[in-house]
Amino acid sequence: MSRVISFCFLLLAAVLGFLYVDSRPVWAPFEVVAPSSSEEEQPHANQAKKSTQASALGAARPILDWLPDTGAASVHAASLINLKDGSIRAFWFAGSREGAADVVINSAIYDPKTSVWGTPTVVMDRVAAEKGLSRYIAKLGNPVPSRTADGHLQLFFVTVSIGGWAGSSISTIYSDDEGLTWNRTHRLITSPFTNLSTLVKSPTVLFTDGRLGLPAYHEWIGRFGEFLRIDSDRVIDKRRMSSGRSAIQPVIFVDNPEQAVAYFRQTRSGSQIKQIPASATHNAGQTWEAIGDVEIPNPNAAIAALTLSNGTRLMVLNNIEAGRYRLVLMMLDTSLDAKSNPWQVVQVLEDDEALPNEQRREFSYPYLLTSDGSDAHVVYTWDRKKIRHIYFGSAWLAQLQSQLKDQRKEGHQ
Repeated sequence: MSRVISFCFLLLAAVLGFLYVDSRPVWAPFEVVAPSSSEEEQPHANQAKKSTQASALGAARPILDWLPDTGAASVHAASLINLKDGSIRAFWFAGSREGAADVVINSAIYDPKTSVWGTPTVVMDRVAAEKGLSRYIAKLGNPVPSRTADGHLQLFFVTVSIGGWAGSSISTIYSDDEGLTWNRTHRLITSPFTNLSTLVKSPTVLFTDGRLGLPAYHEWIGRFGEFLRIDSDRVIDKRRMSSGRSAIQPVIFVDNPEQAVAYFRQTRSGSQIKQIPASATHNAGQTWEAIGDVEIPNPNAAIAALTLSNGTRLMVLNNIEAGRYRLVLMMLDTSLDAKSNPWQVVQVLEDDEALPNEQRREFSYPYLLTSDGSDAHVVYTWDRKKIRHIYFGSAWLAQLQSQLKDQRKEGHQ
């Protein structure tokens, strides 16, 4: 009798699984935004470009500043998104310490015309999350902003009801007024059973059907990346990006509508090599295959990734095997042969290597954004006390790229 009952349960699960898979929308290609001079084709991009043009042209060197101080003892995990008027909105979490009950998600707006950050506001705290989600929330963090196909802002963030970060789930809120107010709080369902240990850190990618691709990761039992296909506040599909216990927090470089590569933060044991694991997809994220390591040191620390409109790729990361006391900007010129022109350090952002171990500070969790496709903003955690913001104008990045090409020419003489 027990075998019959077990068989019935298995048959029911198989039928439900088939109906679920069969009901999912057809997978769409990645949306790849090509450079364009038409304001009608790219109104938001051109508006942002006009707003930042003066800053970009005048940026003979990087511009350094800080996100607004809220008085919190601990700050972490900043992220950025372009607004329709050409300004930039930042998000980060802050409190007495990471994971504390008083942690809130803050936001502030950067005016590129004046290079000034506005007054910070609180987007979400634990009490508001509990009210919106109708469940107990112990802590929150890791805000990741995105924009929906209809133009609204959407913010993903991590919430924990019990345990540590391994017990996380992803929640989301929306804004109809560019982040002035937020509503429609929802919890993403990534698993019909436990729905635990799913976190976010990295920017979304867009599909041609308007849906979002959200890089996520797990830290419980396994430590691996997952690619979530999002329709509004629903996970309509998910695909494994890596396996085992060695690769989390994926960032994605989209090559074309079908191809992309993901780089991961490595979480390997002490005896294993400390480099960047990578996976590739040839069908717009439906399947991912490990392609070996990118031969750049990684000390179990997050990576930021960005592709400029001319194809040049940028990364900000800790390029050391242990510690987070050194942070650099790296560049890959995709117009050159990758084998003879690998990733190169073009700017050292922070470096405490000369200091004794006990005096070295932490520089971590970088995030990259471009306003017009030719410049770059980076924010990162500065010793868990501040959020550093650096702006690289288009002229400066073009100069760095030119230097890479000159070095390559000299190397072939």
